[in-house]
Amino acid sequence: MNPKVQIRKIELLSDNWYTLRKYTLDYQRSDGTWEEQQREAYDRGNGAAILLYNKIKKTVVLTRQFRLPSYVNGNETGMLIEACAGLLDEDSPESCIQREAEEETGYRLSKVHSIGQAYMSPGSVTEILHLFVAEYSDDMKIGQGGGLDEEHENIEVLEIPFAEAMEMVENGEIQDAKTILLLQHAKLYDLVELSSAASMHILIAGPYRSGTGDDPNKIAANLQAMNEAALQVYRLGHLPVLGEWYALPLMETAGSKEMGDEIFNDIFHPSCVRLLAHCDAVLRIGGASQGADEMVRVAAEGRKKIYYWIEELYCVI
Repeated sequence: MNPKVQIRKIELLSDNWYTLRKYTLDYQRSDGTWEEQQREAYDRGNGAAILLYNKIKKTVVLTRQFRLPSYVNGNETGMLIEACAGLLDEDSPESCIQREAEEETGYRLSKVHSIGQAYMSPGSVTEILHLFVAEYSDDMKIGQGGGLDEEHENIEVLEIPFAEAMEMVENGEIQDAKTILLLQHAKLYDLVELSSAASMHILIAGPYRSGTGDDPNKIAANLQAMNEAALQVYRLGHLPVLGEWYALPLMETAGSKEMGDEIFNDIFHPSCVRLLAHCDAVLRIGGASQGADEMVRVAAEGRKKIYYWIEELYCVI
């Protein structure tokens, strides 16, 4: 428990649909003083949501239904396009989302993949939402979906091209937070490959020795940062490469003994320049680096694409 929080009183305000409670608490501020606070928390239990995707058809399954809170807060129709979701009740997150997927979309899923969990509105609602993705195929369709009549659900099932769904996020047609998270996850991890034609060979350029004083731990940290960027680029459907992947084994084989020796200088940057000739683009990351800036300059002279943020690559493929 948090020693800076002391709950003094809990009042039940409503249990008509779910549970609304008022909490009176003492909270210790960063300067050590205590203050009394009053907060309300709405407890509707925890939930789960899932994005169904098809790699062959390059589609996703979403739902559309009326949401009163959005209607009273400016959504003219009250209709929202969402990923399938539901409350856990007494089920595990996996069992819950398989049940909800069948009830809402008509697809019976034998396997779902968890991608994590999140508090969706932690300022006022206690709910933790468990997030899942799963592949679907036409032979998994066992019903029409649409939800349960006894729960007054009137759900429209939508099968949408993934590219169109991403456009709907960008233009505001999809405004539901959990759905945006799941679609962005599918984009980031290339769950639905849109096109291989736009895939690029991208050189990751960042500091290696710069700013390290040749401290091996700092150099290793710089290399790790570039490797992590390369992994993200790979998951976006491109082929990443580091000059270090070529240069370091070559220098070791050639007998380089220390940073900046003759062999190092003969191989390190020259091999990067040679490699760049075979790349389509450069992703410049990290802090100051003369070598990385040189790669950007050479790439620009060769009319290659230059990126400074991984997010710039999200819409390339």
